[in-house]
Amino acid sequence: MAKNIIIKPIITEKAETLSENMGQYSFIVDKRANKVEIRKAVEKQFNVSVDSVNTINMPKKSKSRNTRSGVVKGAVSGYKKAIITLSEGENIDFFGDI
Repeated sequence: MAKNIIIKPIITEKAETLSENMGQYSFIVDKRANKVEIRKAVEKQFNVSVDSVNTINMPKKSKSRNTRSGVVKGAVSGYKKAIITLSEGENIDFFGDI
């Protein structure tokens, strides 16, 4: 069974600025995927040529909230983020024909 490498794109103000100015796109990827697998998956899915891949392991964050019965503690799970730099003149259109 092939693993699903690209989980979803990251669409934030910072990610949009990177994509407009520097041609870099951010994705949440599988924690077990390496840079070569990420490069191949992006090139296959979006039909672009990838210049470089940078990865970041984002740690989990502890969260707590106050309820009637006391403080409930939990955590938001961590994830792996990949920042893809495309070759000059190429781009990815996430929104299509909206």
